[in-house]
Amino acid sequence: MLRAGLALTAVAGVVAAAIGVIGTKTGTGAGTGAAAPPAVRVDTVPGMPPVSNPANLYSDTAAGRISPALRDDLERIYVPNLRSNDVSVIDPKTMKVVDRFKVGIGPQHVVPSWDLRTLWVANNAERRTDGSLTPIDPRTGKPGTSIAVDDPYNVYFTPDGKSAVVVAEAMRRLDFRAPTTMALQYSIDTPKCGGINHADFSIDGRYALFTCEFDGSVAKIDLVNRKVLGYLKLKMPRTRYKDVPGATGPGASEICTSAKGMPQDIRIAPDGKRFYIADMDADGLHVVDGEAFQEIGFITTGLGAHGLYPSRDGKQLYVANRGTHKIHGKRRGNGSVTVIDFASEKVVAQWPIPGGGSPDMGNVSADGKALWLAGRFDDVVYRIDTANGAVAKVKVGGEPHGLTVWPQPGRYSVGHTGNLR
Repeated sequence: MLRAGLALTAVAGVVAAAIGVIGTKTGTGAGTGAAAPPAVRVDTVPGMPPVSNPANLYSDTAAGRISPALRDDLERIYVPNLRSNDVSVIDPKTMKVVDRFKVGIGPQHVVPSWDLRTLWVANNAERRTDGSLTPIDPRTGKPGTSIAVDDPYNVYFTPDGKSAVVVAEAMRRLDFRAPTTMALQYSIDTPKCGGINHADFSIDGRYALFTCEFDGSVAKIDLVNRKVLGYLKLKMPRTRYKDVPGATGPGASEICTSAKGMPQDIRIAPDGKRFYIADMDADGLHVVDGEAFQEIGFITTGLGAHGLYPSRDGKQLYVANRGTHKIHGKRRGNGSVTVIDFASEKVVAQWPIPGGGSPDMGNVSADGKALWLAGRFDDVVYRIDTANGAVAKVKVGGEPHGLTVWPQPGRYSVGHTGNLR
């Protein structure tokens, strides 16, 4: 049952006021099932906004549910360009770049803050010591003064809004910081998580799973007791896609000889029971039971599975397949988007990028009609029609990465490129 404390009731009141076809699957059972019996209320950590609908924790991010606090924010796509150290700003109505400004060294992701009032550019300055976070005012679209921060590859926010979690990838460390000033609160070392980078949080806010890109595993972090609970080695499938020009479809598969995977983005199921982990070396999604911390299945998607984004109704999951097993790929690769039905865990659509491409990170438009993704190795951004997979492109800077779409529906952000709830 939900905690009945006055503090949580007060938080709920504040939040309420602010709102105004191909694929294989093994061992996943019956899926997450939208027709399941009504879920009991979730006992969340103190200070975390209550879960509105335990059967669909994405219910507050449905089309049309934009907070009145965002009414003056510009409708823009913010694109961090890793190689050119700047941000391209796209007007989605005109499909044109309307601004471009310099930020720190090596911008990786544009991250909405927990309170949705700042967009943070994570400049991790790879192999250097001058990492920083650059704030963007979403009302004006202009950057502010950068804050020096150690190795910010990515940024998340605890569901209670008390901490920003700066993912110091090269240091194998999570730095918990004040969400506005970024002053250090405390750190959690993750020595067995090489390449720690992407995360998602349990439905109750008590733990998070972080992917370990270079160790082929996942770390489970106890957010209440501030410690690592353990590491889970992910299983590689028997076959995967062959990384050759023009190869598409299940006939292009090869025996998987990779000893370990390359896990990337991770997203929790609408009912909070499972986590889906994109793996660039396995070409699909590992399905993990978060509570038991066990892998229970695998879903094949496409070459270089990378980014994960739920649809606005919470019924489907869009998977960006980057088109290569390599960290640094070539232009016009075998990039595609796979659409998975959450309830059945089956692939319902496969959308290749016409002429080849490299879809990476991004998000869904506020109305749910478009999926915006960075074309990592092609220096473009893709706008993909979620009704039919049609693709339009916008030229941006050098090596675009974790773009964010703004504004977005939702009550608060847990980070990355707009993981809102």
